[in-house]
Amino acid sequence: MKNALRKHIRQHIRLDCLKNLNTKHDEEANLKEVPSMPFLPGLGLGLLFEVIALLILLVIGLIIIIVIAKVLLFFLPAAIIAGVVWFLTDFSLFWAGVAFLIVAFLSISRKK
Repeated sequence: MKNALRKHIRQHIRLDCLKNLNTKHDEEANLKEVPSMPFLPGLGLGLLFEVIALLILLVIGLIIIIVIAKVLLFFLPAAIIAGVVWFLTDFSLFWAGVAFLIVAFLSISRKK
């Protein structure tokens, strides 16, 4: 019971201290005459323009993600084969590179 009472009193003391700090800070802020601005100001170009710009940026981002995914899917089989060849040839980078180029060339010629 005593511990609970002590904890309750400590919480009230902390809250009072925080309230005093906040009020002192607020009084200092009022004295400085800071112009009022929103927390995240817009560009001031209008809501419609900002929505259009947002949509354009989303489309550009999606195109970039799709291109990166296609490139990774193109290189993935060649990289796997090159890794297998690298392990089978006692870590020969030359034969791993040759295998990578052959698989990459075959995947390009197969798509056309």
